[in-house]
Amino acid sequence: MKAILIAAGRGRRLNAMTDDRPKCYVEVAGRSMLDWTLGALHEGGATETVFVGGYLIDRVRRDHPGFTFIENAAWATNNILASLFCAEAHMEDGFVCSYSDTLYRGDVVARAIAHPGDIVLCVDTDWRRRYVGRTEHPESDGEKVIAEGDRVVKVHRDIAPEAATGEYIGVAKFTPRGARLLREHYHRVREAHAGRPWREAAVFEKAYKILLYQEMLEQGVTMHIATTSGAYIEVDTEQDFAYANRVWLSELAR
Repeated sequence: MKAILIAAGRGRRLNAMTDDRPKCYVEVAGRSMLDWTLGALHEGGATETVFVGGYLIDRVRRDHPGFTFIENAAWATNNILASLFCAEAHMEDGFVCSYSDTLYRGDVVARAIAHPGDIVLCVDTDWRRRYVGRTEHPESDGEKVIAEGDRVVKVHRDIAPEAATGEYIGVAKFTPRGARLLREHYHRVREAHAGRPWREAAVFEKAYKILLYQEMLEQGVTMHIATTSGAYIEVDTEQDFAYANRVWLSELAR
């Protein structure tokens, strides 16, 4: 299965660490986050990488000539959902998408790919442990999920932490049918709201993926979850970077 890796932004909250390199090149436990992500995706069954880049994309082009590259030229003024849809031409046959500033294991990717559902979100059920002391990125910022069994009921930042089944880790699988549904709903919403506020986004182009997921759920689209209990870290701030370097290897061994 094809993997679409969303990696266009600069990662300003990592400050000087991204002055001269893409965010996904920041190293955790001696390897770049990009290398950790590629390892997990390939271990989980993704065999081809479509890289959606923006900031310092030429560095990645030089280092990874085997990637299929898509440039989000407007990366400084749009957001993750827009980055994903820069790669729309690669969605038709189904795909796995992933953020590029997260650490996770390949087993959750494998479970998502093996799941019979058309849309499967990867969710960390042990997520709150990682937020203890995380003052620069509190639980209120987490992309939280409520599920009944393995079926998603809601995905939203505003879910009360104690009510959440877990946190969406930025990885999702779409079968060809799932990809068709994603595209149909994206274009429906884009036609109605491009250049204007939409849901919690100040403008449609600044929307996060989870806003479209929630829109689709409200329109009756079925989504499922594949879970990991820990073994996931988001590296968004300097505080996250220090935490990841302190605990990631032990998370891999859990």
